[in-house]
Amino acid sequence: MTRLSIDRAHALAIAALTAVGVPDWEAEVTTRALVMADRDGLASHGLSRLPFYLDQARSGKIVAGARASVAIEGSVIRVDARHGLAFPAIIRGVESAIPLARELGMVAVAIGRSHHFGVAGYPVERLAREGLMAMAFSNAPSAMAPWGGNRPLYGTNPIAFAAPRANAEPLVIDLSLSKVARGKVMLARKAGEPIPEGWALDPQGRPTTDADAAIAGSMVPAGDAKGASLALMVELLTAGLTGSHFGFQAGSFFEAEGDPPSVAHLLLVFDPQRFAAGYLAHAEALFSEMLAQPGVRLPGARRFATRAAASEALELPDGLVEELTAYAQPEAPPS
Repeated sequence: MTRLSIDRAHALAIAALTAVGVPDWEAEVTTRALVMADRDGLASHGLSRLPFYLDQARSGKIVAGARASVAIEGSVIRVDARHGLAFPAIIRGVESAIPLARELGMVAVAIGRSHHFGVAGYPVERLAREGLMAMAFSNAPSAMAPWGGNRPLYGTNPIAFAAPRANAEPLVIDLSLSKVARGKVMLARKAGEPIPEGWALDPQGRPTTDADAAIAGSMVPAGDAKGASLALMVELLTAGLTGSHFGFQAGSFFEAEGDPPSVAHLLLVFDPQRFAAGYLAHAEALFSEMLAQPGVRLPGARRFATRAAASEALELPDGLVEELTAYAQPEAPPS
């Protein structure tokens, strides 16, 4: 492992992104999201993802120079990511949603023709820090079979929710609809390590601890049939509402060749004060009752504690640092 300061990790990632043609602001926004994921202990969604983005930007699967567009009609904000990285499109949607949600009480942000959503909790956390309540949904390339089937059709399709609190960090709920995020299986495969039983099935539908067999097979949905049904719901709320690719139509986030994944995301944003002027105090009554029980913590609390502990430096795999360093030197790109 290599220890890098936050500033050095940030600069290295931006240099690698701009070297493959990602504009400065888009590179900054993307880097900020990935570094934050590592700070929060979510390595499967952190800088480990960057080599995949870079490879796809070089191949054209990601349109490196894409600049997301925003169109607003009433309470609906439509964002076209234009086959670029997801994070700039998400931020443009969030920034448009904040004033409109305060004006109208609630808005929907539909983001189409996009890429890997990243940590689903981040855009809703940002909105909660603005005093808004938000839900997020994203589909992804197929990794999970419908319940009773054996061929993946749905993505692992993360969902997230955040709500503001009075004088405290927001409540943040963030989960994948598979038992674990598929990125954890990818990390295990890269490290040559087995995965715990119960995470995935092989192509024949049998439980497996082999990461290669898991990638070729199907992730197990959280809550079994319930999780599979929720994944279907997310497909319709995201790809269905934007005309983007359903999971079974989307190309891999991990392979450089092929067409853009063209997946989609949906944010639902509410101004709680427009619904109940005393919302914050009312919600704290529930949180107080929860925290009065030994062993209970509010969702998001562990993430914030991990973030605070990693405020100065990150521990990153040597190979990852070497790969990003090679990309950041355009005169000698990786072969």
